[in-house]
Amino acid sequence: MHYLFHFLLLILRNFLQLGDMSDKENGPPEGSAWAELKLPDLLFTDTIRELHAAIGKEWDSLQQSACQTAAGRAMWKHVVHDPVAGLLAGETHLKSFYDKINKDRLNNAREISGVILAVRTLWFDSKLEAALSSFNGGEAQVVLLGAGMDARAYRLSCLKESDVFEVDFPEVLQIKTSLLQAAMEPTNEYQHLRMTAKSLTRVAADIREHDWVEKLQKSGFLREKNTVWVLEGILYYLSHSQAMQVLKMIADNCGVTHTVLLADFMNKSSTMLSTSTFHFYSDWPDHLLPTLGFSDVKLSQIGDPDANFGLMHDPLNMFNKLRSLPRSVQTHPDDGTPCRRLYLVQASGSPR
Repeated sequence: MHYLFHFLLLILRNFLQLGDMSDKENGPPEGSAWAELKLPDLLFTDTIRELHAAIGKEWDSLQQSACQTAAGRAMWKHVVHDPVAGLLAGETHLKSFYDKINKDRLNNAREISGVILAVRTLWFDSKLEAALSSFNGGEAQVVLLGAGMDARAYRLSCLKESDVFEVDFPEVLQIKTSLLQAAMEPTNEYQHLRMTAKSLTRVAADIREHDWVEKLQKSGFLREKNTVWVLEGILYYLSHSQAMQVLKMIADNCGVTHTVLLADFMNKSSTMLSTSTFHFYSDWPDHLLPTLGFSDVKLSQIGDPDANFGLMHDPLNMFNKLRSLPRSVQTHPDDGTPCRRLYLVQASGSPR
């Protein structure tokens, strides 16, 4: 359930502030990044068309959000290196995202659609690389919960000594695998695509159930091995009890081996955008996680020094305006709107 995309669009729709904005403020140096939508040739082959037709017909809205997230990465390819994002997204989601970006640019929007997704992707990439480096070159495991159309096992060189586990619904992993296999056939444009991870294991499991850890272990996961857990765009779709169960299961590993958690959290106001979609929230995840067993917790917000990547220069965009307010403030004093925040959190722990 790799589905931050709904939140990205909802929060932009509710907070969009219009004004003069050059492309140098919250986007690429030049507008040429989105001058023309170029679809991968492979999308027009029968095999790929059939796979994406099945997605459109059989997947629910949350599962399809995995393709929307991939589309966002593809549209922001000038800052996010993900060569197969367009293939995994599919024609429908690419065109939809491209249209949103063009509309934002025509309206001189302070925030271009997908900028949160781009910043979030880069934040997770950088923190994952740093976490693996902290293991002093030793072998490690990386677990992507709700992996969706994530392609890090094919694009991040920092995973070369890591065993990667992707956990998601069986139908999601099955079609993702078929798309990538088709892409790497000798006659196709991605024939040179290679896995950058030491190994990749896909684990069909629903993390809302109690048996996902058992399925992970049966697939080769070792509790005693240094592990980075990546929970990107997933926690707030779980109920409070489900999310707490997942976090506690991960925290329990801190007593066994060096464990790093990378996750994003919504505050309560953000979940109010769609109470039927979003459930779990934490206004203070940096206070919550130590109670579960993590000893070191660092929190960032979009626009912070480690969470802007040159994309958040405009001081009047909504993210920078929120950063200037204490986190305890629930309503913005300037316009009375709720302070809807997305927290990017890194937590770790080791045996004492």
